[in-house]
Amino acid sequence: MTRSWRITGAVDAARARIATARLAAAYGVPALERTRLTTALSAQLGQCLTKGGTWRLTLDATAAPAEEGLLHIMVSPEPGTAAAAQPPWRTTVRCPEAADPAGAAMVADDPAVLAEALLGADEDTALVLERLAQQEELVAFHREELHQTNQGVLALHAELDAAGRAQREAFAAERRARTEAESARRRLTFLADASAVLTASLNHDEIVRRLPELLVPEYARAVDIWLFDGDGDRRAPAPHPAAAVLAARTGRPQYAAGHPGGLPGVDDQPPSALDPGRPLLCIPLPTRRAPLGVLTLSPPGDRWDPDDAVMLIELTRRASIAIDNARRFEHNRDIAETLQRALLTDLPTTPGLSLAARYLPATHGLNIGGDWYDAFRQPDGSLITVIGDVTGHGLHAAVMMSQLRTALRAYAVDGGSPGQLLTRLHTFLHHLQPDLYATAVIARFRPGDPTLTWAAAGHPPPVLRTPDGRVRTLDAKPGAMLGIPLRQEIADHTAPLAPGSTLALYTDGLVERRAQGIDPGIERLSDALGAFGPAELESDLEGSADRILTPLLSDSERDDDVCLLLCHLAA
Repeated sequence: MTRSWRITGAVDAARARIATARLAAAYGVPALERTRLTTALSAQLGQCLTKGGTWRLTLDATAAPAEEGLLHIMVSPEPGTAAAAQPPWRTTVRCPEAADPAGAAMVADDPAVLAEALLGADEDTALVLERLAQQEELVAFHREELHQTNQGVLALHAELDAAGRAQREAFAAERRARTEAESARRRLTFLADASAVLTASLNHDEIVRRLPELLVPEYARAVDIWLFDGDGDRRAPAPHPAAAVLAARTGRPQYAAGHPGGLPGVDDQPPSALDPGRPLLCIPLPTRRAPLGVLTLSPPGDRWDPDDAVMLIELTRRASIAIDNARRFEHNRDIAETLQRALLTDLPTTPGLSLAARYLPATHGLNIGGDWYDAFRQPDGSLITVIGDVTGHGLHAAVMMSQLRTALRAYAVDGGSPGQLLTRLHTFLHHLQPDLYATAVIARFRPGDPTLTWAAAGHPPPVLRTPDGRVRTLDAKPGAMLGIPLRQEIADHTAPLAPGSTLALYTDGLVERRAQGIDPGIERLSDALGAFGPAELESDLEGSADRILTPLLSDSERDDDVCLLLCHLAA
């Protein structure tokens, strides 16, 4: 179906608009779409009236009744008029319903009909406005909802940002704490290891030598140790920084540099005149009486970390204790060695019998122990040779050894064989010191008698070398140790003694080793004694004693004292 209207003025345009609206309503076009159509058509017709000329509005419905179709609207100028050159205007709307538009297309000139059409247009406009109001309310609702969502998102972003900053700060604090803990662990480990190294030696020169090796280059670039030679002596052969002198006088660590050190427990001083460009940390070596000296350090970099300075002060304190203990030990060791030497008497000179003795103190602990040797004459002219070992070590064992030696000499004045002398010593020691024991072996040489008489009490057996170079161990059954809570009579033993024979008496320190026992050591001693020629022992018994000790004491560390007494009968 096609409808057409000729438009030359506003009344024609109004009628055409009303007819279009009625036809759209008849075809079931929704009110909103119908309002959009009539509004667009009104605007276009307004432009046509403004341009002038004659125009034609054509409506063309392409669907049959009861079928959904399309409604085509076109506004075009009529040919031959002033607007003929203008392009046509077209639009299309969908028609959901199909109806008879015959009555809807006629618009009379009756004012009532025009008014009714105008009111219908207002109703469509009101419906559009109502829909618009609903949409505005919906938009406002969604706008508010979006605003609330945005506020929540912003708050969440703020919380996440705050949580991120807190987490970053926590991570940074954890890294700092881990770094500080690792540094503290490193310092404590170094302090423990260095302390173990310093206290392992009882030689103060060794401690002084090791201290710079421990500190350079990690904790110091250079180390100077100033030790005072005597009590109250603060003079040194070389000039020392003023800070070191002040540290010696006050007993407080001093830091000499052009800037404050900020080190805990350390006093700041001006730069040293001896080396103005280098910071110096001067730490006294404290003792209970007075400082032993001053340790002067220069930093490995520009300055020290405060924690490193605290560690260095503690290490210096421990080094001072180690040096002081080593000096005390060396002093006591010298006194003990002097005492030990004084207790060991000179050997007597006997025609036809040569004697050579050696005593070596243990390398650990004080150089004093219970090992001893002795040789003296009895009233009948016999020569008593003895070697013994008091259990234990130190001053107490040395004092007991001296008492046993004195008691043996006193008993020997009354005569008696080696076994009888050892029996009396056993009784004496048991009553004098019930908790102290000793071992000993006594050999007696009679002038003109080709027989050696000997007795042993818990002691390693003597070794006898005959003139032909053969060596035998005098291992006849010995008595028990001296001083044990047991009544015993120690027996005498004899052995042939030809001219040119050599008897070796010794303590267990010469032959016993923890990993091997005592028997291999006795075999080595026998081999060493048998390796000599007769002329060597006859002409140089002292040198022979040294040559015996050399292979038997190849290791420099000894846990026990060593005694050796060689008795050589002239050929």
